[in-house]
Amino acid sequence: MATEYVAAPMPGVFYRRTAPDEPALVEVGDEVSEGDTVALIGVMKNFHDITVPSDGVVADILIENEAEVEAGQDVIELTIDG
Repeated sequence: MATEYVAAPMPGVFYRRTAPDEPALVEVGDEVSEGDTVALIGVMKNFHDITVPSDGVVADILIENEAEVEAGQDVIELTIDG
């Protein structure tokens, strides 16, 4: 098994949910498929999907909900079969 990190594509605010009253998009232990949206980045009231590049399992969520992130900062850790 290998570890892969999903990085923020731009600076902004990291959101784990699509709306405050919605459940988190993913939790630790969830299986994800390539292209799945696992979080959002909010920039000036626009939201951009963070998607996973590979099939895998969410091993860790490295950023708290609504925390500021920098471009290129790792936000999700995946375990990849490989």
